[in-house]
Amino acid sequence: MSATSFFAFAFRMKYINRWGLMKNSRYENLTEHSAETAMLAHALAIIGNKIYGKSYDENKIALFALYHDVSEIITGDLPTPVKYFNSDIKNDFHDIEDHARRELLNKLPEELKDAYEDVITENCSDDEKRLIKAADKLSALIKCIEEVKNGNSEFARAHDSSFKSLEAFDDLPEVKYFIDNMLPSFYLTLDEL
Repeated sequence: MSATSFFAFAFRMKYINRWGLMKNSRYENLTEHSAETAMLAHALAIIGNKIYGKSYDENKIALFALYHDVSEIITGDLPTPVKYFNSDIKNDFHDIEDHARRELLNKLPEELKDAYEDVITENCSDDEKRLIKAADKLSALIKCIEEVKNGNSEFARAHDSSFKSLEAFDDLPEVKYFIDNMLPSFYLTLDEL
């Protein structure tokens, strides 16, 4: 196929289901996850700027978050226990993801590559990457909350593990702010909202 097939590939994100090892009451695809992660990252950036005096580029962070898992169009969603089984597998998989990102970038017309290169290759600051990773973890936690609310005990342990993984972001007060002020409403029913 020609070098202009990037968007045809990107729009296939909807066919990549997440949580492949888990029994889901409702499947979540990569497009949904990416959109939710972008909304969460954007919100965290705004909270950081408005409440904690940070200077995130909110729109850049949302855009980078939207594409944060784009390599999974090629790699698929590798289950977390496999991806992080040991440091060798983790490092090898990061190399595979980097290769997949480059492959996708090469599907863009030459005159557009520079506009997408930083986004596709995740070329942003460490602070921005951490904020996006925190949003990614929040998205996973919210998925777990939804599944447990639907009576799916399969996600109970993943819920606890996801919640615990957010402790790694204790240096980002915007994450704690979101957890304390916004996350509780995800546990409510529609009538309670």
